[in-house]
Amino acid sequence: MNIVYPWFGLVEDDSLEQGDSFFSCQVLEPALSQVLAPDSEADIQAEVREYDILVLSQSCDLVQGKIETVLVCPHWPLQKLEERGDFFRSRQNKEEIRRGNVPGYHMLAACELPGFVSPVRIASFRQVFGLPFDYINGLASQGTARLRLLPPYREHLAQAFARFIMRVGLPVDIPPFK
Repeated sequence: MNIVYPWFGLVEDDSLEQGDSFFSCQVLEPALSQVLAPDSEADIQAEVREYDILVLSQSCDLVQGKIETVLVCPHWPLQKLEERGDFFRSRQNKEEIRRGNVPGYHMLAACELPGFVSPVRIASFRQVFGLPFDYINGLASQGTARLRLLPPYREHLAQAFARFIMRVGLPVDIPPFK
């Protein structure tokens, strides 16, 4: 017996929830080389970059409009990451990400929905950023279809992010057993 439990659904309304994906989202990033003194009146240099993003903020906060900044993270096709580094080419590392054993990354299943076919993707919690609620809400209100992670996969994403955020580095660890 094959159990079908879809990872993604299509959203075509203006609702906004945790696990929503926005593709080619424009993000304004300050130039990394520029540090300003606290009272400086100099102009800040910035670049517009595009990311495929995944909403991390909790749905209850989004629905009730209780936040001004929406927490998001970028996600990329696994193939793109394999091109950029040895870590992602390793079968063992991919398996560890799939199992949830690499806290900074979360693997998303391939999507087979017509118009949104996509290979396995990796979300990075190492590069989270906040975007204005009105900006993300505006993207959701454009009326174009987008992907939404469905339960329990949305909660799995939230749990993976929580594990990443709540890590505690001990100053002195228990020695390994030999």
